[in-house]
Amino acid sequence: MTHTFHIPVLGLAFSIDSAIKVARYGISSVMSIVDDELIERMRCYYCGQYQIPYHPIHQGEEDFRARRITAYLNLVQLLVNRQIDTLKKQPFTADSDLTKYFQLLPDSHPSKPMYHAMEIETNLAIKTELQDLLITYLKPGDIDVNIMSKVDKINHKNGVALEQQYSDALAALRGFANSDLHSSVILSAGMNPHLYTYLSALSAFFPNSDGLFEKKVVLKVSDFRSAIIQAKYLAKRGVWISEFRVESGLNCGGHAFATDGFLLGPILQEFKEKKESLKTELFEIYKEYWTQQEVFLTQVPAIKYTVQGGVGTASEHHFLMDYYGFDAVGWGSPFLMVPEATTVDQETLNALELAEKDDFYCSGASPLGIPFNNFRQSSAEHLRLERIKRGRPGSPCKKEYLISNTEFSEKPICTASRVYQHQKIQELQTQKLSTEEYEKAFDAITEKTCLCEGLAAPAYLKYNIQRTKEQTAVSICPGPNIFWFKKQYSLREMIDHIYGRMPVFDQDNRPFVLINELNLYIDHIQKYVADNQTLINDKKIKYVAKFKAQLQTGIAYYDELLHHLSHIPKNIAVTIPRQLELASLRLNQIQL
Repeated sequence: MTHTFHIPVLGLAFSIDSAIKVARYGISSVMSIVDDELIERMRCYYCGQYQIPYHPIHQGEEDFRARRITAYLNLVQLLVNRQIDTLKKQPFTADSDLTKYFQLLPDSHPSKPMYHAMEIETNLAIKTELQDLLITYLKPGDIDVNIMSKVDKINHKNGVALEQQYSDALAALRGFANSDLHSSVILSAGMNPHLYTYLSALSAFFPNSDGLFEKKVVLKVSDFRSAIIQAKYLAKRGVWISEFRVESGLNCGGHAFATDGFLLGPILQEFKEKKESLKTELFEIYKEYWTQQEVFLTQVPAIKYTVQGGVGTASEHHFLMDYYGFDAVGWGSPFLMVPEATTVDQETLNALELAEKDDFYCSGASPLGIPFNNFRQSSAEHLRLERIKRGRPGSPCKKEYLISNTEFSEKPICTASRVYQHQKIQELQTQKLSTEEYEKAFDAITEKTCLCEGLAAPAYLKYNIQRTKEQTAVSICPGPNIFWFKKQYSLREMIDHIYGRMPVFDQDNRPFVLINELNLYIDHIQKYVADNQTLINDKKIKYVAKFKAQLQTGIAYYDELLHHLSHIPKNIAVTIPRQLELASLRLNQIQL
């Protein structure tokens, strides 16, 4: 691995072309392949930028969604290959990308001592020899893709439902499988049996004669139980999981998949303790499948373990890797402030710079009904409130990626759509509710916002690829950790911050990442209790009690963990006992 961090998927547009920006420096990134319309426009844009012939793939053509995705991924691979070829021909001058490649590397990289020796070498012959050796270390970052497993609507043609293989998630997977990429698909948001069964039938994910994979499968999970259930399901079908990407349930960007009070520290501890047994158990299941296909495997494939969600300092980065034995750490939201790495329109960047802590919050904005990290000062939020004020809540629904509700029609519609919200408010008006109850229900209906358009808009604005009269209000979904990153940074500044070479903010007042997550979970259960005080039943009482007990177990674990925080600056470590005490007091006060 070239770097010890990666850039996770960031919405639809924010990391859609990150690989074109940073892969040449050995940095791995993940793009969403949900929105084929955005992807097709990005292909058109980059073909124009690099004078490559562009042949459009129109909606309505056979398998257009998968073909659009394949075509864009192949273009990204082509451009990154060209960049690497250019790098290899560059001189080691102060301003060259070749020099930048080695300067950005972590100090632990095996080529770093050689690079420093080359810098000070005065003998031209030896210097040239060292430069030639350094060139052999050049390796682009991985161009990975993300599929939210359950964003998988059935598509129609001329009013007739198409076969399952043309559903959104399956077509996206096929688009990746048919591409030239040698990288990974990250599957997130839980298990989709249709998708997983289809995955096991695609030869692109089979091992080659050496037992290696040209295309790998990564599971993004929030706990060990979910990881083992999904991994076993796939192993029984001959699919190996090459990486478990553990994400904080709440201290992350995008959708927040809260656990039932299970905190990141104890979850990572379980992975640490069970890594080897998990690998052995999965290999036996995996091997049995391939033995039935008369393929006899002896070498256990590798498994990587990475973690992401709310990491903000070099000491946290190193602690998570060293104490838990993980291979890399994902840095997501902070990179939204790095224009060299991500795609964010200037208006949104400016708003993020001026944001207050309360501007970042966990909302009910997602039509999927999953908590969603939102930004109060986004143009999409301003538009949503303006529509309500005009008596026209809801959005036009054009892309239909998140349609799921069948309350008012046989065909699913989106709960953020104007059609749904109009009917739902009419239904609400027939109920005899108090003013307070009515306003609460009205707010819950109208809080839903169009993510399909809003999360794609930054790229449309940044590259001027929007259509005439197209709505370009921007939704953005950073995690609360972004609050600490108060300005726009260069790629070098952010990477130097990650590796502790030059921090970009004063870290003295920032709580430790695991404490931040703990407080987010207490906020979460506190809100749940407040929302349910008038709807109490035994099930909810038991849920709250179990949730609180699990958090108390986590607090006890963190008390013990204090003895192992050698990587954490003392001025931060000494504050943790008091923070745990305050968290425990807050938790005890919560009663349903």
